[in-house]
Amino acid sequence: MRIVKIELFDLTLPLLEPFAISGGTMRERKSLVVALHDGEGRIGYGESPAFELPFYSEETLAGARHLLSKVLLPRFVGLEVASPEEGDELLRGGIRGNPFARSALDTALWDLEACRRGTGLAALVAERLGVEAAPSVPCGVALGIPADRSADTLRRSIETAVAKGYRRVKIKVAPGWDAVPVAAAVAALAGTGLPLTVDANGAYEWPEHESAIRSLDDSGLLYIEQPLAPDELLGHARLARELHTPVCLDETLRDARAARQIVELGGPRVWNLKVHRVGGLTETCRVVRVAREAGIALWAGTMPESGLGSQAAIAAASLPGFVYPSDVEPSARWFGAGADVIELTMSSDGRMKVPDRSIASLLDLDRFRAVSRCLLRLEAAGLPG
Repeated sequence: MRIVKIELFDLTLPLLEPFAISGGTMRERKSLVVALHDGEGRIGYGESPAFELPFYSEETLAGARHLLSKVLLPRFVGLEVASPEEGDELLRGGIRGNPFARSALDTALWDLEACRRGTGLAALVAERLGVEAAPSVPCGVALGIPADRSADTLRRSIETAVAKGYRRVKIKVAPGWDAVPVAAAVAALAGTGLPLTVDANGAYEWPEHESAIRSLDDSGLLYIEQPLAPDELLGHARLARELHTPVCLDETLRDARAARQIVELGGPRVWNLKVHRVGGLTETCRVVRVAREAGIALWAGTMPESGLGSQAAIAAASLPGFVYPSDVEPSARWFGAGADVIELTMSSDGRMKVPDRSIASLLDLDRFRAVSRCLLRLEAAGLPG
């Protein structure tokens, strides 16, 4: 794949309503999009959905933009890359961390290969792993902390989600916002058979919040997601042994190296694998191999991204071993009908079809041009582009 032109865009999609987690609130989905052009007119797309402020991870959108424009993109213009895996090696040279920046380029390389081969990301990733991708994936709803901190508001949101057909309900919790919302959610889901999970995004401290975490253990949850800080490997391993409810890791699962340590420590055996958080689909494949060998239960999370960025999460969710509903949701839930650059839809039974085409063939270019701005364009001298 000879990269003859690279473009970097910023993308802004206003949210229908603010989405609050324990660390901060998002009112619009701002992200970066990389477009890689080869010499035959094909394009591969990838999204970097870092947040503007470091309430979820240390990496910010401004940092990702700087690294992409000043360091990573210039490495690739004019280059011939045999595979996404080869490109991943170039993305890591002299770069520590910064997975959200790397994921945009990595995913774009995978998408460019998918475009050249006339297939979709899911089939391509499944082929690399020697498995078969599922034709559709189950969807779960992720409900943020209500702006009014009202249990009634949360209950109404859950009832709406149940009516739409979601296969799992997840609510955000934090110290001081846990017992009441969990009780409300349990009551709202009574008789539906739908599983309930909670996500703290690392908001609890041990042993300061031990009683609050243990109270969650008595609520019949499918799992408790990321109760402690991301670097609390030992703390999460201890909780996994002491709690009856499975503990799920999110921010702690930074890459395959972290995955191996979690397994060796006897840590949590449920993992939320976010493609962009681990640095792209190449690293996702490495994490999946570790999980498969250790018998870990996986599911695919989101930031959430646009419909463009969600293609990588859908591809991951379609793989064997991803046993719980993903966080990929219909575009209309986040942005309103017809507002996304790739419109994601969900069936009445809570499933989303896995695309069998590249991102370029799914993208609404008119809509993309309306909500994006080109920040940088690099072209290889002497090459057709």
